[in-house]
Amino acid sequence: MSPVDAQRRPSRAGRNLPAAVAVGVGLLLLLAASLWFRPEPFVAFVVVAQSAALWELRVAFARREIHVPLTPLLVGGAGMAVSAYVAGPEALLVAFMLTVGAVVVWRVLDGSGPQALRDAAAGVFAATYLPFLAGFVLLVLDQPDGELRVVLFVLLAVANDVGGYVAGVLFGRHPMAPSVSPKKSWEGLAGSVALTTAVGVAGALFVLDAPWWLGVALGVLTAVTATAGDLAESLIKRDLDLKDMGSLLPGHGGVLDRLDSLVITAPFVYLVLAATV
Repeated sequence: MSPVDAQRRPSRAGRNLPAAVAVGVGLLLLLAASLWFRPEPFVAFVVVAQSAALWELRVAFARREIHVPLTPLLVGGAGMAVSAYVAGPEALLVAFMLTVGAVVVWRVLDGSGPQALRDAAAGVFAATYLPFLAGFVLLVLDQPDGELRVVLFVLLAVANDVGGYVAGVLFGRHPMAPSVSPKKSWEGLAGSVALTTAVGVAGALFVLDAPWWLGVALGVLTAVTATAGDLAESLIKRDLDLKDMGSLLPGHGGVLDRLDSLVITAPFVYLVLAATV
């Protein structure tokens, strides 16, 4: 095998590592830039990311003849993001309910019957899975020192991914859920817990000015919820016979492949920070 071919081979964890690192660093820089001066650009960043993920989910569902109403989801998703940041959790819930109603009505106007029920149910799932859960990130942003809290939330998610990847590649021997995600191992989960806990403790002490045990709680919680989010998306992809949800992010797959753990983790981080800090 030539050196060029060796460089092009995917890593043991199934990624094009150089591309994954380059794209990951680029996304972190873009996120930091969106938070640097004012929070509004970050709101726009969230809207763009969730809209791309909604489009990917619609294309994926179409493989099973399920046609998600995209227009009300995009409009409603933007409304949820703005409502969450401007007016808080109650407004997020109201915007979510309006989006669900719009999705159902939009689909019924195009025809009724069992197919309409399937499409509407998939649309409600999409509205819940992406813009509603992503709205909790913007609720974190609206908290005191919200920009720093969002950065900590993202670093916890990155630590989960990096810790799980490194420990899984070096020590992974015992699959966690081989029928769902063969590459996930219990050793990888241990690596995720270790690194997220370290980042959580540092964040609690130096960012939140909170006790160290809160950082431990955030680290363990992030590892558990992020792993659950990864596995949940793997179940969806397995049912749809997909390796990745898309190809917009080289080395990572689709946008939804990066958001799966974040959206599941966001509500828990928001609740912990709101209740303790």
